[in-house]
Amino acid sequence: MHTELEHGLARLLRALPEDGARPYDFGEFERRTREAPIAAARARRARILAAAIVVVLAIGAAAIRFGGGAHLPAPAAVPLAADRAAARPAVAADFGGDEADDQQWLESLPREPGVVRVGTRAAVESLEDHLAEVDDLMSSERAGPAAPARLAALQKERTQLVSSLVQVRYAETLADASR
Repeated sequence: MHTELEHGLARLLRALPEDGARPYDFGEFERRTREAPIAAARARRARILAAAIVVVLAIGAAAIRFGGGAHLPAPAAVPLAADRAAARPAVAADFGGDEADDQQWLESLPREPGVVRVGTRAAVESLEDHLAEVDDLMSSERAGPAAPARLAALQKERTQLVSSLVQVRYAETLADASR
């Protein structure tokens, strides 16, 4: 068994070229001697550059972390509650206005305020989700066989949801203006 392995190894060794790497001469020795300090200096500069990059990144990260970094743009000026009431007195007085007016007022508000309170934001999101669901049901009813009573009930529910959404968003804007 060992003899087969030994014979295979001997065959591979015999197949190797006979003129292996010869030792280099004095000229090659001098060339390598001249290039060694250049390569060492190049490696030293690379290490210094890498260290400088790490230091700059650490300073930048610390500056951002501790408040000296990039600043967000200032939020747009929010009109005062009196300005809003003058612009839309029906919302301030009573919330039983026209649904188209309510929808237009809601669209004039920013989609999502910069700073929100979890309670009012959850109520707004819940009302918006329910409103989307009612809109979807109304679309299905209109596409299928017409059931006027069902469509009227959905329209009434949609009107109530929009009114509730206007009330919550109005309260949210008043709270934002008072801060």
